[in-house]
This record gives sequence, structure tokens and C-alpha cells, in this order.
Amino acid sequence: MLLMACVILIVDLVVKERKRTVIFVATQLTLVGAAVITFAISSGDIAYTFSNMYVSDLMGDLLKLLVYLTVIIVLFYSRDYILEREQMARSEYYVLALFATLGMMVMISANHFLTVYIGLELLSLSLYALVAMNRDSVPATEAAMKYFVLGALASGLLLYGMSMIYGATGTLEITAVAERLYMGQANKSILVFGLVFLVSGIAFKLGVVPFHMWIPDVYHGAPTAVALFIASAPKLAAFAIVVRMLVNGLIVLAQDWQTMLILLAVLSMAVGNIAAIAQTNLKRMLAYSAISHMGFMLLGLVTGIVDGDARFALNAYSSSMFYVITYVLTSAGTFGMILLLARGGLESDQIDDFKGLNKRSPWFAAVMMMMMFSMAGIPFFVGFFAKFSVLQAVVAAGYLWLAVVAVLFSLVGCFYYLRIVKIMYFDPPTNTAQIEAPLDMKILMSANGLAVALLGIFPQALMSVCAFALLRSL
Repeated sequence: MLLMACVILIVDLVVKERKRTVIFVATQLTLVGAAVITFAISSGDIAYTFSNMYVSDLMGDLLKLLVYLTVIIVLFYSRDYILEREQMARSEYYVLALFATLGMMVMISANHFLTVYIGLELLSLSLYALVAMNRDSVPATEAAMKYFVLGALASGLLLYGMSMIYGATGTLEITAVAERLYMGQANKSILVFGLVFLVSGIAFKLGVVPFHMWIPDVYHGAPTAVALFIASAPKLAAFAIVVRMLVNGLIVLAQDWQTMLILLAVLSMAVGNIAAIAQTNLKRMLAYSAISHMGFMLLGLVTGIVDGDARFALNAYSSSMFYVITYVLTSAGTFGMILLLARGGLESDQIDDFKGLNKRSPWFAAVMMMMMFSMAGIPFFVGFFAKFSVLQAVVAAGYLWLAVVAVLFSLVGCFYYLRIVKIMYFDPPTNTAQIEAPLDMKILMSANGLAVALLGIFPQALMSVCAFALLRSL
């Protein structure tokens, strides 16, 4: 990935064609090649290398394959959008996407706190540059500045937490930290302080309350193609570092960090769902929706260890993994629809832009309806089974009150998702022009919609894969 990103930068010097088809194809082939290599060398065993700073296991391989697939889909969706905007129609978009993907790969396979940090910063710096790519756009520049300043603050919190864990245990290697905690060779008071800072840094990267301030502004201000990127693949990498640092490294402190995550999860579901109701901009609504979904995903992580008993762990963590994968799939399709309607250099990110979509294109309206039903958790779409699996893990662990709270806030969330469906099917269209889209975009959008529907009918295969990957990795 690193080699090809550098090669594409050099090749760009001799490519004169404005559409840069060569660069686009090379980027996609790089992602496909990385997927083939990852799949080919995956043995299913846990292996450590680079002085135990890097771990190769089944969970990492599965998440990497999903990251490659997501980025391939994102780049296909974004292609026409960036070609219509002169400031963005550059090879740098693809190179930064590859570097961001490389950062995610490092995060997913990190077995050392510094490796986590290096991967996180590589991803974050690439995203800051992507948000600011459209330099003529004031909202994009403002969003990039906010993202950069708050991201620097979060990195500081994360590093400070890591330094305190180093002070308490004498190591930064995640497996060694777990061993020393298990043997009781750590200063507990310093450790808990470090844990608070560590969880705060992770919470910012996940975008959960009260560290969510950047999400609505960045989603709203960033070019839609970049908002799609931020809303999809990085969520998989964020889930990976939560599992690596908290579950693999600090499982002895599970009672402490689970209590923190419960508070973050409940606040995120409350603020995300209630604030989304008032939004008129679809990207901003999806930003608040993302906050609530990440809160819901945390519910699986908080119910793994109950009173020192780990028998619920696999069920709980695999339900969270299933949730984040299905959310990324649905989120990619939803932003893909916004990109599909954005034509002629104009944005179509207002909720009113979807009025009467059924009259303009019944099939695309049906695909968008599938996405909204899935996000709302309506049977029989994949979002329903994702929520059901998390709630089942929460109830099994004895947190009945938490499941009730989650269901109540999910019902609140149904309102703003179903409002989109109502607007598409029952309101007169403001624009009667037929929707023109390239063949590849039509095929991909249709496949995305059908995947959301079919995974809702047959969720067991993906659930089993998530459980098996975690079973062989934890």
C-alpha cells in the first residue's frame, strides 16, 4: 500500500489527462492487490512481529478486507463528484485515500500503544487534508480547521493516557500490559487516571458524546465524497483499536472502562437521536445519526465482562463487530445516494432535495428506503438484526435497564429516518429532471441496497464470521 501510494504520486507527474483515469484504476488495483495479499497470507493463527509491535490475526485480516472493500466502494461513488469540482479533480484525492487506508491497516494490526498512535495520526492527517481539499469552499476550510484543532486535542489526551499507562506498568506493548496487570504488577491509581484519558481519546475518534463536537460540522462542511469516506471505513479501524487497547490490553480493568463506556453510550444515543430530529441538512442529520449508532455499538463492548465473568464476552464483542460492519455498509449506501443526486457541481444534501424521488426514479427511491429502514432498525433489514444482536447481548449480561433505554432512543430515531421515506414517496418533487448515472454507479448502488436487504434476511453467515474471527483472535 505504501509503495503504490508513492508510485502513484510519481506517475501523476507524467499524467496530463484531466480525468486521471490511470490514477483511479491504479488506486483501485492497489486496494484489490492488498486484499488478495491479505487473504492469501491469512493463516488464522496469531503471529507477532516487529518486536511484538504488530499482530497478525483473524480479526485483523477480516477488518482489513472490509476496509479495502469499503474504500473501493467509496472511490467508485466519489468518482463523478470529484471530477465535477476543479479543486478536487486531482490525484492527491486518491493518494490521500491510500495513505488513510494505510493508517487504518496499521491501527487494525497494532500490538503496541505507539503503533496505534502512528496509525491513528496517519489516518487523521490524511483526513484533515481531504476535508480541506476544496479550498474555494468556506464551509470545507472551516470544517478542516475545527477537525484539526479538536483532533490535536484528542491526540494529546490519548498520548497522555498512554504515558500514564507506561508509568504504571513499565511497558507500552499491549500484550505485556495485560500480563503485568494480571500479575498485579501495576500502580492501580495511576492506571485508572491513564485509562480515563485513553477512553477520552478513543471516544473522540469514535465521535461519541461528549467528544462529538466535530462530527456535525465536519460532515456538513466537508465535500460529500470526503464525508462519505469519514463516515465509513474509519469506523472499522476505530472498533479495532477499542478491542486492541481495552479488551486485549486492559481487560483486568474491564469494570472501570465498561462503566465509562455505559455513560458514553447512553449520552450518545440521547444526544444523537434527539438532535437529529431538528436537522434540515441530510449530511448533518446523518452526523447525529452516526453519534447515536456509535453509542449503540458501544453497548456490546460494555457487556462482555460481568462481575469478573467472561462467558458473555465473545457474544457481546461479536455483536458489536457485526453492528459496526452493517452500519458502515448502510452509511456508504446512504452517502452514495447523496452523491448520485449531486450533479453539475451542485450539492443535493438538503432533506428537501429528496422530495418526490420516487417519481424521478422508483428504483433509487427504493434503495434509499432500504437504507433508511436499515438505519432505523426496521425488520427485515440488516440494521434490525444488528440492533437485535446487541440488545440480546445486553440482556444476556443482565443489563435490562440499558436495553430498555436503547430501545426507547431507537424509537426516537425512527422518526427522522421515516421522514425521509415520507418525503420521497408522498411529497411533490422540486426537480423533475430524470436521474442520470453512469452504469458502474447504478450497479454498485443497486448491489449496496440488495446487500442491506439480503443480509437482513440471511444475517447468520456474517454473524458467524465475526464470532469465529474474534474467537481465534482474543
